Amino acid sequence: MNRHIHTETHLVSRIGWLRAAVLGANDGLISTASLIVGVASATPTKEAIMIAGLAGLAAGAMAMAAGEYVSVSSQADTEAADLARETRELHDNPESELRELAGIYESRGLEKSLALEVATQLTKHGALDAHLRDELGISDHTTARPIQAALTSAITFSSGAALPVLVAVAVPPALATWSVAGGTAVFLMLLGVIAAKAGGAPILRSTVRITFWGMIAMAVTAGVGALFGTTV
Repeated sequence: MNRHIHTETHLVSRIGWLRAAVLGANDGLISTASLIVGVASATPTKEAIMIAGLAGLAAGAMAMAAGEYVSVSSQADTEAADLARETRELHDNPESELRELAGIYESRGLEKSLALEVATQLTKHGALDAHLRDELGISDHTTARPIQAALTSAITFSSGAALPVLVAVAVPPALATWSVAGGTAVFLMLLGVIAAKAGGAPILRSTVRITFWGMIAMAVTAGVGALFGTTV
């Protein structure tokens, strides 16, 4: 009989970069488009629009990268502290840790004897991994990766921000406001579809959510810029 090994690829493995990617692209689109629309409404010149767009792209990408790196590094520090504490407890009191692990499995529905057997076997094959996964909820899929998050945010922010900049370059300054707003709405819908496909979410819900809130944020920011004759 032929034996086939089926390797599954789970969507949860994308959590680490998907959140940063969607956030970066969404923020790049909205913030840069809002900046361009605000400037175009107040000072409709090609030079002012381009300076605002490029400055927003560069500053936003760096800010996103720095913010993601700092926040995810804080998560990584917390995970490292938990790992060190769990390692110490396993060394100092292994029997208590074994009972604790067995109690976790028992609370999930295993009989007491079976829970103890499972805990014993897993402890033999990697006590620390078992405690990190089943006691603390830390796994390879959810482990904090600061550099990955920072790079993903910077790249996707730049990609999202470049789209309204390119639209502003392609049209006369007098048409920049509505052209950038309309183009951004289309880009947000595409982002919603891509995010849904990557994350396995319903396409319509994801698209409506990203487009609606993105346009609200852009309208408010652009409105303030137009009202006061400056950028926000």
